[in-house]
Amino acid sequence: MEAEIKLKLEQLHSRVDSLKDQINTEEATKNAFVMPFIQILGYDIFNPTEVIPEFICDIGTKKGEKIDYVIKKDGEPILIIECKHWKENVDAHNSQLHRYYHASKCRFGVLTNGHTYNFYADLEKPNIMDDKPFFTLDLSNLKETSLKILEKFTKNGYNLEGILDSAEGLKYIKAIRNEFEKELKDPSDEIVKLLVNRFYGKPLTASRMVTFKEYTQKAFSNSINESINFRLKNALNINETIPTKSNKELSPIDENIETPKFITTEEEMEGSQIIKAILREILPASRIAFRDTQSYFGILLDDNNRKPICRLHFNSSNKYIELFSNGKDNGEKKLLNTLEEIYIYKTELLNTLKNYE
Repeated sequence: MEAEIKLKLEQLHSRVDSLKDQINTEEATKNAFVMPFIQILGYDIFNPTEVIPEFICDIGTKKGEKIDYVIKKDGEPILIIECKHWKENVDAHNSQLHRYYHASKCRFGVLTNGHTYNFYADLEKPNIMDDKPFFTLDLSNLKETSLKILEKFTKNGYNLEGILDSAEGLKYIKAIRNEFEKELKDPSDEIVKLLVNRFYGKPLTASRMVTFKEYTQKAFSNSINESINFRLKNALNINETIPTKSNKELSPIDENIETPKFITTEEEMEGSQIIKAILREILPASRIAFRDTQSYFGILLDDNNRKPICRLHFNSSNKYIELFSNGKDNGEKKLLNTLEEIYIYKTELLNTLKNYE
């Protein structure tokens, strides 16, 4: 089930990226992007008793307010969906959904722009929608955990209690992760004191606090780099040792611990997944290999250096994709303003594979 949903969502993501520049209105966004998403969940968009568009919802003195979609199961409303134009940032537009939530008598609300879906519940106060979503689905970054959650919202897999049981955990795990990531970038005095006082038996003066703050950041960096290298080597089937790159050179606390020279960044991983989604239209995933180097992140056919598909150059302020549609010895760099612009070169990427037939 998850594999089927993932494949359909990947296809929808490709559709969104290929058509979005031609979508000029919110209504077009709903028809082209959101309705196919509802179909993927298994609901019949042509059945007005199951998927109700423009559902009238009276709110206090305001009469005739309309929700973009209400989804019903067994005659009961289970989900409301409010849509925005694909260019809109959904995180900034939840007030309208918040008003509809109570009047709709649904337990869950979704705010979407067609490629990002924010799922809301009433975990803080009954019948009042929370200010922040407990779950966000990003079509450009489909994770296994996200697919498991989304499956609970499908017509055949809908499970109210199951969603509520996991929603609170998802919400607070997300909040804790955000705080954790802040600490990794810039350790607070509180976290430094908590860690250092466990082994350092002297008072922490202001100067020592500055020193230990730097040590803490280096320790975090070393630990994460080692973990990333191990996971990438196994997950991406990279046969050579992956050094580690970072924007800021950090010397190790212990001189006997080797500091990797570079790491694979999150942007490189996201870019490689976009390319993989494109290539999987005609190529099995097993034939797509990734190879990180100090200069670029390479995507190869059959893990063969003589069969480059493209390279991502993300190590400077400007980001480029290097294409090989004109032959493996004639790489051509294209500037990328956003990762989504990789889809512009779909034809070139697919044509490159033909060079190795």
